[in-house]
Amino acid sequence: MLRSVIAFFIVVLGVSCDRHLVKSHYNSTDNGRWNKDSIMEFSFSELDSLQQYNMFINVRNDATYPFSNLFLIAELSFPNGDRVRDTLEYEMSKPDGQWLGTGYGSLKENKLWYKENVVFPLSGVYTLKLSHAMRKNGQVEGIVDLEGITDVGYQIEKSN
Repeated sequence: MLRSVIAFFIVVLGVSCDRHLVKSHYNSTDNGRWNKDSIMEFSFSELDSLQQYNMFINVRNDATYPFSNLFLIAELSFPNGDRVRDTLEYEMSKPDGQWLGTGYGSLKENKLWYKENVVFPLSGVYTLKLSHAMRKNGQVEGIVDLEGITDVGYQIEKSN
């Protein structure tokens, strides 16, 4: 019996481990609505300054998300105070309306490329801030509460 339990945990551990994954974290939105003033902030440190990494923005959406794309503002702050700010656009569905991403049912998870082969040369704390920049066509004002986004996160993986 004990051998069976140990074997089970070894198999689960082996299957669940991703050798390339270095850091990952999610923040939930407020009841599936992402307010335009709600900046998702993530801090990370202790990365190998010689290793190249790939960075991803992870977004979970449900069937109430009303758009086929997603505009984001990403700001990466370095320990020395330098900042890199990007405006990003991602496809969230196919032209026929079928959601992109993985998952079953109405909840989909999208792993969106952010930075490829990036090096973090400085020791200290890096901060990634994410906010949405969605607006309806022809309107200047942005959408206050973006419906259908349930979680926002980031992922850092070792580059091959």
